[in-house]
Amino acid sequence: MLEKAKSLTVDCVAYDLEDSVTPGKKAEARQNIRWLLEQPRSMTIKEQAVRINAVESGLALGDLIEVLKGPNLDTIVVPKVDSASDLHFVTDVIKHTLPSRYPSSPGAHSEAPSIKVLALIESAKALSNLSSICKATSSLSGLIFAAEDFALDLSLTRTPSLTEFLFARSAIATACRAHELPSTIDLVCTSYQGEEGQRILEEECWGGKGLGFNGKQCIHPNQIEIAQRAFAPSAAETEWAVRVVIADEIASRQGRGAWTLDGKMIDAPVIKKAKQIVIKAEACRIDVKAFKEKWKHQTPE
Repeated sequence: MLEKAKSLTVDCVAYDLEDSVTPGKKAEARQNIRWLLEQPRSMTIKEQAVRINAVESGLALGDLIEVLKGPNLDTIVVPKVDSASDLHFVTDVIKHTLPSRYPSSPGAHSEAPSIKVLALIESAKALSNLSSICKATSSLSGLIFAAEDFALDLSLTRTPSLTEFLFARSAIATACRAHELPSTIDLVCTSYQGEEGQRILEEECWGGKGLGFNGKQCIHPNQIEIAQRAFAPSAAETEWAVRVVIADEIASRQGRGAWTLDGKMIDAPVIKKAKQIVIKAEACRIDVKAFKEKWKHQTPE
């Protein structure tokens, strides 16, 4: 299974040491994942992460000591983060175990990038502590919403509309944006088989994107293409953004802060959004150059 994951084309693969591993298999799982992180990297996976056990479980230290030995580890996913102290524990271990890959370690001059941290938000307590969690460490690169554990904590029943999670999801997406965290990862879609499962997944992706999330957890390879398509800029979005960016260069030289395109007003917030779309489209390997060539003579109206 671990080897099979290396064939995926994804932003991030998270290898699990928590819920999917029974207590008697934890030590073996740690060794397996460490071995995997010592193997040559797959060129189709941008980020390799490991979800450790919760700090409160008493197993996190053993997880960290083992997986931090893997040279190709990029990110630690921390479950059940209820307060900033959970992240302080994890980053303290990283700092003392692998100081060369901790962002603020004095004298650290490693060519390897710093280990990033993702925090799973799974409880009412975590939601109430979002601000302090987001400010806990410079290693934090984003938040992930864990819907099933959140539902358990609040005694909620998950429904197809997901309205019972609206406040939590909005709060998480807003906190990430307020604290400039790059990753805002939405809940797992538990449906993945057949046309109906894929329809539900697509609806969830579009709903999450509309709330401000920029990614989604996937639990099966069948979900990857739909999630990537939903969260990447569409061809129409990319083409519009390229036109705005090109026309804005001319408008700026003319001293025009606001202008129109296709009969609609374009001003600073719209221009900033267009630039962000272009950057994201390039990261998603969309052929932005072709659109730039097509619209190289675009002018502001």
